[in-house]
Amino acid sequence: MSAKVKKLNAFVSVEKPLLLFVDDDPIIVDALSIVLEKDFDVITADSRKQVKSQLQDLTFKPSLALVDLGLPPKPHSPEEGFKLIEELMALNDSFKILVLSGQNDDANIHHALTLGAVDFIPKPCDMSLLKTRLGHQMMMLQAESKEKESPRSETKLLGDSAAIKTLRDLIQQFADTPFPVLIEGDSGTGKELVAQELHNLSKQSGLPYLTINCAAFTPELLEAQLFGHTKGAFTGAVTEKIGFFEEAGEGTLFLDEIGELPLPLQSKLLRVMENGEFYRIGETKPRHSKARIITATNRDLKEEVRFGGFRQDLYHRLSVLTIHVPALREREHDALALMDYFRNIYATENPPFELDKAAMSLLEEYAFPGNIRELRNIVIRLSAKYSGQVVSVKELQQELEIDYDQNALELGSEDDFVEQEFNDKNFHLDDKISVWERKYINHALSKANGNLSKAARLLGINRTTLYSRLQRLNIKTDSD
Repeated sequence: MSAKVKKLNAFVSVEKPLLLFVDDDPIIVDALSIVLEKDFDVITADSRKQVKSQLQDLTFKPSLALVDLGLPPKPHSPEEGFKLIEELMALNDSFKILVLSGQNDDANIHHALTLGAVDFIPKPCDMSLLKTRLGHQMMMLQAESKEKESPRSETKLLGDSAAIKTLRDLIQQFADTPFPVLIEGDSGTGKELVAQELHNLSKQSGLPYLTINCAAFTPELLEAQLFGHTKGAFTGAVTEKIGFFEEAGEGTLFLDEIGELPLPLQSKLLRVMENGEFYRIGETKPRHSKARIITATNRDLKEEVRFGGFRQDLYHRLSVLTIHVPALREREHDALALMDYFRNIYATENPPFELDKAAMSLLEEYAFPGNIRELRNIVIRLSAKYSGQVVSVKELQQELEIDYDQNALELGSEDDFVEQEFNDKNFHLDDKISVWERKYINHALSKANGNLSKAARLLGINRTTLYSRLQRLNIKTDSD
């Protein structure tokens, strides 16, 4: 059953903040919308596909979302909800996403928070609690808005690690060259910030800097956004529109999530890269762009080329210069410096929390799968829960996506941890191995979007071996 969708015009009220509410249960949508509409302009959707359609029609985009994990076509699995969180964070790194879901086991909670969600509220929810949590996130958005206007927010490439120093050096070297730059790195590492720095340090810093997320639009609308269109070129084209290539002039055009660019548009982008030539939709007269192109991706484009998802000739054009943005786990002690930075932002009205020594050690050892974005959200949650208090290992561990046994954290030694495991009367080595094997396989399947051959390559095994392990571990895939 699909939810009743609230239809909105492109223009919405600016008196209330926008709230995106995603749930496929029409009873929940109707009941909560009645309450929430007192404080928000509520936009509802019942699937990831519908979210994209709804957002494309809006002139003003929401920065606050309330989403369920169980969405069509897999309402009994959290996969669609996780993918939606990733997509919303790709659209806007400051998106405040609160998960409202009955799939509230610890693994789902931690993974949603790692992907970028700022809060998790189990169903059924207490309405006063929900409104309080939403109100708190609105305060966070206001604080971040003030921070962006602050002079000290000119750069956030903070840290003293060798990796971040190398990154700064590359930005300095590449900033004033006319060549395209491809920025590679995991989600949440700050690729958008690197692109902005490349522009700010260039001779074009006084010229336009435009950014567009290639994953945020349907192929048809993305083409219109990039190249523009004439009046009447297609249904809904009531006026002519200048595209981003024209609007950027001789400035910078940043194409984020370039790995999501559809193949038909890849050939058109290649033409621009080769001779600056492009066509508005509905025109036969060529136009020319002098914009500098910077792109970013969290995908391995070489792998995409190998599998036919990305043009090899375009890849070589885009990657004349390449910058790797290091993951937070590659940046030595930078996590503590960044924690201090975010803590000062979110402790403007209340005293900040402190970490005890053991908690500081745990923070430095943590792998941060969600990178800087995850660290920022951890600081937000700790600031809300433990203002003016000292945070222990136990309290910090509750915010991290790790599977350490609590006794192991307290013992502080790998050998002690193993010894503690042996003392468990129900200990079986095969069970322990199966737990980690399942985690790695599920992660590989997720990265490969269910493609068994690609997942097998990520795991370093052949497809037949992977298939037999899927059967042994009873892991279901889309092909089952």
